[in-house]
Amino acid sequence: MLKVEHIGIAVKNFADAVPLFEKLLNSSCYKTEAVVSEKVNTAFFRQGETKIELLESSSPDGVIARFIEKKGEGIHHIAFEVSDIHAEMKRLVGEGFVLLNEQPKQGADNKLVCFLHPKETNGVLIELCQER
Repeated sequence: MLKVEHIGIAVKNFADAVPLFEKLLNSSCYKTEAVVSEKVNTAFFRQGETKIELLESSSPDGVIARFIEKKGEGIHHIAFEVSDIHAEMKRLVGEGFVLLNEQPKQGADNKLVCFLHPKETNGVLIELCQER
């Protein structure tokens, strides 16, 4: 793993969260993007080499809506940049980790992504991401 690429934060709505994080980080949101397949809207901030990704559900039955219903707003995942997502997935499976998707899928910000099951990572949802 190369570095922490971003930290994903689940929020109820961008109308409140984006201005709050713009003030907090003293930085403008530089990009928003819908990931239709995951029923999520994303908003990105840059802090040095790391990004903050706000996640807003685009549907009441989306994964982020369910997360917020169960746990409330807050940190959803930590994403690590990898140079070869397929090799890293294979390595982690060999180490006994459980992947939530068997093949990388298209994520936000022009990334291929894969998630590790949080039951295997001390309750933290880990995302692997590779620039396309």
